[in-house]
Amino acid sequence: MYHSITIGEKNTWDDWHLIPSSRPLFNPPPVKTNYIEIPGGDGIIDLTTALTGRPVYGNRTGSWDFYVENGWMDWHVLYSEIMVYLHGQKFQAILEDDPDYYYEGRFDVNAWKSDPQFSRIVIDYNVGPYKLNISGSGDRWLWDPFNFETGVIRSYKNLIVAGTLTIDFIGDMVETTPIIISTVSGMKVTFEGKTYTLNRGNNDMKSIVIKNGVNKLTFTGNGQVTIEIQGGGRL
Repeated sequence: MYHSITIGEKNTWDDWHLIPSSRPLFNPPPVKTNYIEIPGGDGIIDLTTALTGRPVYGNRTGSWDFYVENGWMDWHVLYSEIMVYLHGQKFQAILEDDPDYYYEGRFDVNAWKSDPQFSRIVIDYNVGPYKLNISGSGDRWLWDPFNFETGVIRSYKNLIVAGTLTIDFIGDMVETTPIIISTVSGMKVTFEGKTYTLNRGNNDMKSIVIKNGVNKLTFTGNGQVTIEIQGGGRL
């Protein structure tokens, strides 16, 4: 394992033969705190979670330092190739050490350093606070590279509804909404005490917000439904 990073369609080892000086990761996102001093009183008022009920986060920022393998490509050619492809561009990036999730944001070439024995390149990143599940739902997840210790299978395809069907949909930290595909019109889905009528085909359910943890959806009617959703994300 070269502890590589796939940035867009390029892999730092396969395409550029870059060797990280340490195992690459994305730095933790900063917590957006909101403290108010109390004039003449002890302590502070903490409003960090007052609006959302949970902490919110800023972007993850940082850099990776790579050694450039000597003899594989002339340094000026490789430097130009990386600059043209990467500098200032927005990509999705996947760590080889954490292949179930991707990060999305902007990347820059910080510096190219030349030493007598090897060259080094520094790549900066500015990505969103959450890592996002690459598997999604339905039939888009794969056994390889599925992680049986940390991965969550969200396979809700062609579910048969014969009267009533209740399912537990597992959500991540990033709240999101599902698309429910129904084979018939008139079927209903109930979520958090509210009932919605489904049309035949795709139903973009903006009113159903999938939250972190177990989300119960109850279908009534007769037919088949498929629930599709981007897999959500976590820190």
